[in-house]
Amino acid sequence: MQKVITREKALEVFKDNQVFMIGGFLNVGTPESLVDGLIEKGIKDITFIANDTAFPEIGVGKLVVNRQVKKTIVSHIGTNPETGKQMNAGELDCELVPQGTLAERIRCGGAGLGGVLTPTGVGTVVEEGKQKIVLNGQEYLLEEALKADIALIKAAKADTFGNLVYRRSARNFNPLMATAAELVIVEAEEIVEVGELDPDEVMTPGIFVNFIIKG
Repeated sequence: MQKVITREKALEVFKDNQVFMIGGFLNVGTPESLVDGLIEKGIKDITFIANDTAFPEIGVGKLVVNRQVKKTIVSHIGTNPETGKQMNAGELDCELVPQGTLAERIRCGGAGLGGVLTPTGVGTVVEEGKQKIVLNGQEYLLEEALKADIALIKAAKADTFGNLVYRRSARNFNPLMATAAELVIVEAEEIVEVGELDPDEVMTPGIFVNFIIKG
């Protein structure tokens, strides 16, 4: 299968009401061209899973400002006042998840696990509506796995099979999310032929990747 496609072709798979995982941490490692594609196409009622909602004028934050999002599952929203405004007005469903728990829920989704047991959040609002399990006298919350329809991933380098290399902290959530979606689209700064990457530098194997665009 030809994995390297045009940006226009990649945008054809975007539909209303889809669940997206979007890599990045305060926009570091966010595939901005693909996010802009969601804006250009006017995709509505998005649910996105990300570390945060970035800033109003950058990355996933623009989706919130444009009111294209019905739900976010993120670890914090403090850098984007618009997210809090919409959440408090009841216009946006915002599920706040402790950062480590968020990462583990995504990892579970990619590994085929049902969820993870964690003590984080016990005795706080985080536990509301969740199953609590006691093991060896310790209380844990059962945090369910997260999966998405589409993962939007940013890589520094990809080969044509989809083996990926990330640059420094841009690695953040991208490797986990690349395993936890039905369809994975990568925005790569550089695309090389198979065999040009040192196997030791590959951080996401190409088996997880469906499509690649030049970013």
